[in-house]
Amino acid sequence: MPASKFIGEQPSPIKEVFLNPGEFHFAAGRTRISTLLGSCVSITLWHPRRMIGGMCHFMLTERVRPVGVPLDGRFADEAFELFLEQVKAAGTRPGEYQAKLFGGANMFSGPASEPMEIGRRNVGYGRQLLAAQHIAILAEHVGGNGRRKLHFDLWSGNVWLAFPQGSNAQIRNSHGCAE
Repeated sequence: MPASKFIGEQPSPIKEVFLNPGEFHFAAGRTRISTLLGSCVSITLWHPRRMIGGMCHFMLTERVRPVGVPLDGRFADEAFELFLEQVKAAGTRPGEYQAKLFGGANMFSGPASEPMEIGRRNVGYGRQLLAAQHIAILAEHVGGNGRRKLHFDLWSGNVWLAFPQGSNAQIRNSHGCAE
């Protein structure tokens, strides 16, 4: 057999999905979900046995949603509802998932150059949503100053993060320890 022949099955190609602010994606298989974050926050959810999961990219915590208006992923509470719909559709329960939380940088100043704290509020609200559903947060890279770039590989649950000019981030691993 020639040396260039591959024995067995070749892996399927990676499906690349890029999330803009307010977008959400839930899938399985060889899918990589990516996004860029400033004060916005992304939550990744991953089911380690089923190898399914998703990512949201929200901008603000919540709004008063008019009756009959569809869910809007720009708001944390509605993005999380989108997650819960997919979790239910997959025949799973929220507590079976692992979460990672990213973003929430201080990107905007208000009057007298005081930080507007949009990022801090987004991070806190994301933590509350996860805790209310008993979903373990395995890792966080939040706060600080600067932009983040994320890649979430659904086939492994790994999240790859770049924080090239960032500083002062709060980093926590699954044991609750700062890194």
